[in-house]
Amino acid sequence: MVESSHRIRVLFADPEGDWHRQAVALLEPRGVEAIGVRTGREALDRLEHEQVHVAVLDAQMPQLGGLQVVKMLRTREKAPPAILLAREVSSSLMHEALQMRVFSVLAKPVDLTLLLNTLARVVDRHYAGRWPGQS
Repeated sequence: MVESSHRIRVLFADPEGDWHRQAVALLEPRGVEAIGVRTGREALDRLEHEQVHVAVLDAQMPQLGGLQVVKMLRTREKAPPAILLAREVSSSLMHEALQMRVFSVLAKPVDLTLLLNTLARVVDRHYAGRWPGQS
């Protein structure tokens, strides 16, 4: 696996996939490299073969939803923290996400400023306040 030296790598898995291009425009100047996929299976494949620091997953992807991806990731030794996106944030979804140790659940459509703030919190908690790769 190759690690970018001063960039956080975020995987966006969303069947509506095009919205993450707006996120890229906002996040890349702040040191974020975005990887976009449309299915949970694609997300698992990328996470298996590439260094990713945070996974942003849609809860309602066909065949393999975000929570199922998180469950599979938790079997890995170094699973990245996950942020879940959902059109409807129900108490049962929140309960499941909490049990799966999802970092945060955000409502769709995603407010990009909220997403940036959430990513900053992930970095603060999981990477000691530094973008991964920084000394």
